[in-house]
Amino acid sequence: MRGEPFLYPGAVNALIHNYLDLAREGRTLPAKAITDREEEILKLVAEGHTSQQIATLLVISPKTVERHRANLLAKLGLKDRLELTRYAIRVGLIEP
Repeated sequence: MRGEPFLYPGAVNALIHNYLDLAREGRTLPAKAITDREEEILKLVAEGHTSQQIATLLVISPKTVERHRANLLAKLGLKDRLELTRYAIRVGLIEP
């Protein structure tokens, strides 16, 4: 509300662990936390589409959609579709 960035505590831990793992391996940080495909799936999840609907729209299997969603939850330190939706609104991927 103050225009400042906000991260869930779980996301902070995940980001720190990811950063330390990358630093240990001598790799650089990616430009974005999530891939373009994950962002696309995130938008569709936040808009209320089911895994089957997303799979049909993107011409991929529902299992692939579920894997992307699980990756998003892990990367962002979130627990469920509702938190993904809140995150998408907060970062401006969709309108409330």
